Order: sequence, then structure tokens, then C-alpha cells
Amino acid sequence: MWEKLTATEGRRGLLMISPPLIYAILMLAIPIGAIVLFSFWTQNFMDVDMTFTLNNYREIIEKPIYFALLKRSLFVSGTVTCVTVLLAFPVAYFVSFHVRPDRKSLWLFLITIPFWTSYLIRVFLWKVILGYNGVVNTGLINIGVIDEPLTFILYNINAVIITLAHAFAPFAILPIFVALEKIDRSLLEASQDLGESKLSTFFRVTLPLSMPGLVAAVLIVFIPTIGDYVTPELMGGAGGKLIANMIQTQFLALNNAPLGAALAIVAMLCVTAVSLFFVFLNRRWLRGRS
Repeated sequence: MWEKLTATEGRRGLLMISPPLIYAILMLAIPIGAIVLFSFWTQNFMDVDMTFTLNNYREIIEKPIYFALLKRSLFVSGTVTCVTVLLAFPVAYFVSFHVRPDRKSLWLFLITIPFWTSYLIRVFLWKVILGYNGVVNTGLINIGVIDEPLTFILYNINAVIITLAHAFAPFAILPIFVALEKIDRSLLEASQDLGESKLSTFFRVTLPLSMPGLVAAVLIVFIPTIGDYVTPELMGGAGGKLIANMIQTQFLALNNAPLGAALAIVAMLCVTAVSLFFVFLNRRWLRGRS
């Protein structure tokens, strides 16, 4: 029986990809399909009406609060992505180009240390740091920079951006580091031998060749941050809620799962459109450079 299944190369390949394919279907395709189907239903407390309807999407269009939350979520995710990638690139560059090869594993090990603690613990620690009587305000008051505690660094969008940027920093550092490690160092030497400065070599050789890592870092940070609801819930206050918080409220508090599913689909489509647009611009830029 086994010999028949593996008789041809095509069957062997199909047999190899079958487990991950089945896993992807069970864990990804079926749940997403269920959410899509649910978004076309309605719910009244515990009773679910399976009649096909567009009322949920109509409500999203008619009520401005949903698009306001979606715009805020895209802004926060975009800002977090920019801040995280801009701060992650120098770290990845330093580890790749200025750390001895036998020490790079140690540096990567240190970068991943935040993963050792719970995500909730890290968020609560940022509440302690940014709080009214937290580390930042207390330190600034003690050195005489400010006379009273700052109020714009907690329970608003600023606190959400700071916390998310810290939480997703390793996700940005690692793919950029991998892309930098793949760059042939002889290309950099050839560039400088031809008269280019180190700065010019960076912008004309290093940065373009590291673009795959940058694109990966952008997507890895942007996509999950728009769906994060724990950080906005704990750090955002009344003015820092995002679309994920509204989805969570619809599912758990208001008992309106179909509307929550419709909001999730709309948010997912927006993220997909933004991500594809960014990838398209990146490809245009790379073709223009080649």
C-alpha cells in the first residue's frame, strides 16, 4: 500500500505536503470561512438567524464610529510599524556588521529575552513606567525637567504605540538581521573600491539588498498590531480603543457575534489591501533600482 502511494514523484510530493495542508485548512481556512459565513447572519441575544443578510455590513457603513475606529487602528498600526522598523534596523545592522561572528548568537539570544515573560506582564510593566507616578514622571521631576507629571504618556494612543513598538521589536529585528547576513560583503568592498563612500554604499548597496527583510519586518509588525486588543484595553483608556476592542465587545459584551464577524472581515480586508499596496510599491521601487 505504501509503495503504491509513493510510486511517483508527484504522489510523494503530495504526501509530504498533505499534513501541513490539512493543518492549514483546519486551523485557518475553516475558521475564516466560518467568520465570513457568520457575518451574513444576525443574532438576537442567544438566537442566531441564519437568513442571508447584508445588514451587518450596512450598519458598519452607516455608523461612523466603526470607520473612525478603523482609521485610528490603521494609523496606530502604521505608526507602530514605522517606529519599530526604524529602531530595529540599527540594532540588526550593528549585530550583523559590527559584532564578531562568535558573539552574534549571544546578541540574538539577548534580543529574544522579552519573549521569556508573559505579554500581559510586559504591558503592566509599561503601565508602571508610564504611569502618573511612574518611572518616567518621577525621574523627570527629580532631575528638574518637569514640575508636574506628564499626562499624555498613559491611557491614550501614545501609550499604545510605545507599548506595541516595544512588544514587536524582536519581530522586526530578526528578519532584518537575516537579510543583512545574506549580503555578500565583497559587494560592499567593491563599491568602496569604486570610489563610493560608506554612506553612499549603504544607500546604494546595503539598503536595497536588505529590502526583503524590511518588507518582512513591516508585514510581521503591521498585520498583528491592528488586531491587538489587549494593549489598547489596558493602555489606551477611553481615547485609545481600536477596532479590535470593538470586535471583542461585539462578541463577548454585546452578544452580537455576526456584527463582530463583519467588523473582523472589514478589518482583514483593509489590512490585506494596505499590505498588498506596500508590497506593490516595494516591487516597483526594486525594479526601478535594478
